[in-house]
Amino acid sequence: MDKKLIILLLSVAMLFVLTACSPAVENDEENGEPVNGVNDENDENDENDENDENDENDENDEEGLSELPAPGELDYTQEGIIASEDAQMVIEERSYKTMEAFKAMDQEKLASLTHPEVGVRFTQYSHVNVEEDLVFTPEEMETFFDDTEEYVWGQYDGVGGDIELTPSEYYEEFIYSQDFIDPEEIGYNEIVSDSGLVDENQFEVYEDVIIVEYYFSGFEEDYDGMDWQSLRLAFQYYEDTWLLVGVIHNQWTT
Repeated sequence: MDKKLIILLLSVAMLFVLTACSPAVENDEENGEPVNGVNDENDENDENDENDENDENDENDEEGLSELPAPGELDYTQEGIIASEDAQMVIEERSYKTMEAFKAMDQEKLASLTHPEVGVRFTQYSHVNVEEDLVFTPEEMETFFDDTEEYVWGQYDGVGGDIELTPSEYYEEFIYSQDFIDPEEIGYNEIVSDSGLVDENQFEVYEDVIIVEYYFSGFEEDYDGMDWQSLRLAFQYYEDTWLLVGVIHNQWTT
């Protein structure tokens, strides 16, 4: 056979094969069937993205970080305080998780719960002293229990003298001095432990605040209630959630 004719026949045969295969590839792409594993890879990536998003949402729900009502969406009392029922609805879960973090001395969790702009102020005896009460930023809360420096947190009520303690010592005496995660009573924007002897000014200091008080009426019968203690957590609204701005310890003093 002539050499040129053989080449021509081979060219025609190759062209026929290519023509026959091309529609199959196009049809596979149009039908969404995997071509060279590309669609399988895309499906896997989509699934991973969806799982990551679900995990993030679950984590936000678990941490109480999901979007919460703003102050303007809540009812207020005649005194200009967010109503107790609304306060409880908004903050109950967040406050419990904050108390869990304090009980566990979980620095990382506490840092994530602390207001990034104003920090968290620590108050010893219900009257908030904006001039002297110490304020810790989220970054400082990350190492709160590792900090061995002694700070002057305020003055002892009744007996006088500086409250000069490390953060861990302060925690034992003026934060988690009792098992406040399981209190006798909880108040939401209601003062439970008002002794009548101290100027209760937290609602003036913290604007649009929700304050949760964990209260024990006493521990020893012989003291006739004069050994009561409470811990108050103050939260303010920031970017779709409520964050910790104040920790107020309260107890009977003479």
